[in-house]
Amino acid sequence: MTPINDNNIILDTDSYKSSHFMQYPPTMTRMMSYLESRGGTYPATRFFGLQYVLKKYLTTQVTLEMVEEASTILSAHGEPFPLEAWRIIATELGGKLPLEIRAVPEGTLIPNHNVLLTCTNTDERFPWLVSWFETMLMRVWYPTTVATQSYFIRGIIEKALEESADDPKNEIAFKLHDFGSRGVSSRESAGIGGLAHLLNFMGTDTLEAIRLARNYYGADIAGFSIPAAEHSTVTSWGKENELEAYRHTVKMFAKPGALFAVVSDSYDLKHAINEFWGVALREQVIASGATLVVRPDSGDPPAVVRMAVKALDAKFGHTINSKGFKVLNHVRVIQGDGINEDSIKEILAAIMNDGYSATNVGFGMGGALLQKVDRDTQRFAYKASAGIVDGKYRPIYKDPVTDPRKRSKDGILDLVLEKGKYQTMQYTDFASSYPNSIMRTVYKNGELLVEDNLETIRSRA
Repeated sequence: MTPINDNNIILDTDSYKSSHFMQYPPTMTRMMSYLESRGGTYPATRFFGLQYVLKKYLTTQVTLEMVEEASTILSAHGEPFPLEAWRIIATELGGKLPLEIRAVPEGTLIPNHNVLLTCTNTDERFPWLVSWFETMLMRVWYPTTVATQSYFIRGIIEKALEESADDPKNEIAFKLHDFGSRGVSSRESAGIGGLAHLLNFMGTDTLEAIRLARNYYGADIAGFSIPAAEHSTVTSWGKENELEAYRHTVKMFAKPGALFAVVSDSYDLKHAINEFWGVALREQVIASGATLVVRPDSGDPPAVVRMAVKALDAKFGHTINSKGFKVLNHVRVIQGDGINEDSIKEILAAIMNDGYSATNVGFGMGGALLQKVDRDTQRFAYKASAGIVDGKYRPIYKDPVTDPRKRSKDGILDLVLEKGKYQTMQYTDFASSYPNSIMRTVYKNGELLVEDNLETIRSRA
């Protein structure tokens, strides 16, 4: 059996798409489809990830080898295949897909129910290609949803810092750390999801996100981490030597100005704080000039963090900042277990009600950040909206009686910004540009036309 070409973009679609070239009106010469968030958990989306999809996949040159492989597989799979059409693309068009994609700038925060991306064919022979690549383009929902959730959580933490911290702007970037690499379904999910989080924060342990940022978004180092213990590095010393495990970590990493994190619940968190960190190692931590970050990792998150903050205060003391909140000396707390949007709110409320600044705590978020989202979190949809049939414009839309919320948009769509408000416009002619449009042609005929770096994208919100 001939090995399957892992980079065959023809096969990166849903099976039934292969039969659609036979189902559209025979005289159709142009089609447009669009992507939008039809609502969901958050009122807006922070659009991100299209550049990665285009650069990694849609700039791939289609070859006759890919065409023959796709034909063999789909025919055996039970689907018809437009063999001659794909051969024309591979030969006459040089393997470049005759599509044009326009999109809002990545990183932009767009209210729901607005067009985010449009796709249309540039060769009259291939209107069905617009739908063929729905599957691939729709996956932009994932990095966009991660970036959106991360953005709104940033707002929650930022509000707490503004109320209780002296320097909210300099603190916010490292308040939500990505712990999610092991909790996602694939290396690619870790990379593009982890990078989406880095639009809003600078802290991550997802190295795949750093790699993708370098390769697809022109970023040298997109995020940062610090030395941190895990349970194996503590428990490998044995329960009777827990103190020595902590002492060794201090010796290795406690340098002037440094931060290091130590998970401290392997046996008894309260005992570890009160006896080991607060008595046996207290002077060593203080003398080092470093900041110790204690990580509780079990129990009810708000209660455990509250206990840890108060116990550390009793041993290391605090100062009062300009806003009247207590800031711990020499130590901080990071909670990485059970973290989601709700528990973050609860933890912040718990410590601030006790008079402690949000400065004292950070959060590590894993599966809830990168995995506990789906296409319905923001109700993403990719639908056809317009076509040219028999040489005439035709609106295309669905309007199901059983669910009016799924009424799709019709028209040749564009997004404008007027007087500070985004509005989706519906035209009836395929033009190269529209007045006041914020959308850009980012891809045409197999070529990536716009390539933003990460810093530019981060600056948009």
